[in-house]
Amino acid sequence: MRAGQKWSGLLAAVCLTAVVAGCAAPAAQPKPAPAGAAAPAEAPEAADRGAARAPAAPPVVPGLARQEEETSSGAVARQADAARAALETAQRWGLDRPPLKAPPRPATRTALTPVKGVKLKDGRPPVVFRVPTQDKVVFLTIDDGYEKDPEFSRMAAELGIPVSAFLSDYLVRDNYGYFRDLHKQGVEINNHTINHRNLKVLDYETQRQEICNQQDQLEQQIGVRPRLFRPPYGEYNDDTLRAAASCGVQAVPLWNEEAFPDHMEWRYDDRTLHPGDIILTHFRGVSDWKATMPDLLRKVVNDVTAAGFSLGRLDDYL
Repeated sequence: MRAGQKWSGLLAAVCLTAVVAGCAAPAAQPKPAPAGAAAPAEAPEAADRGAARAPAAPPVVPGLARQEEETSSGAVARQADAARAALETAQRWGLDRPPLKAPPRPATRTALTPVKGVKLKDGRPPVVFRVPTQDKVVFLTIDDGYEKDPEFSRMAAELGIPVSAFLSDYLVRDNYGYFRDLHKQGVEINNHTINHRNLKVLDYETQRQEICNQQDQLEQQIGVRPRLFRPPYGEYNDDTLRAAASCGVQAVPLWNEEAFPDHMEWRYDDRTLHPGDIILTHFRGVSDWKATMPDLLRKVVNDVTAAGFSLGRLDDYL
């Protein structure tokens, strides 16, 4: 056999082998599926790629949706029960509607600056007629301590009314226990001197005795050494502030309005409440007002609520 014929035969044999192995021709294209036929299953590699692109939905936990629904329904029911109880309590005490809830207690007390309603002097506690705040909140403060009405303390407790009391020893020394109980239920106890004298006409040392001796008395009787002090009649001078500072007083709140069981007296001509206003009233009863302390509290709460304000605790802000 000639060489050419030999190589020609060998080449033909190699080509035949390649065709049989599928390497000599392109892969056949799949025929389209007939109309209505199910789509062919996706190749495993393609399925893996799709899974990477779209994460699988979280597994369904049996009963979880129902548990969340029951929790939400329970919260709504509790809110409805609380609203109904607040309305019933308000009606029991003769209020027009439940008092508005005070905003949360500030994380820090207000930093006072010399604005309207605040008088500042170095080395002296600030004198405050109106607390600087944007909250629609006002403050009820009660002076002296003559009337000790258990119905008032019960009413304030049941309605959740925050109160700050400024006590004079000569009026409360016969029953400090009443004010200890008020303090236990959340009423803050503050200083209003020993004998309720007009401090402005007294010398420095006498003023200091009036203020500092009451600090000592309140600490002994109730267990608090007040931060706040109010001079009787709102009368004070620089000696008053120096004396107050010397025994730990940090602020001297006065007032914008004075409340009575049948009316409110206003310091300013607009005759309306403002955020941060301080309301003054007194522990008095039928012998002075021909009305009771609950009558007074009812009047204050109705007026404050009707004006869109809540009552806060003065000591939380000053």
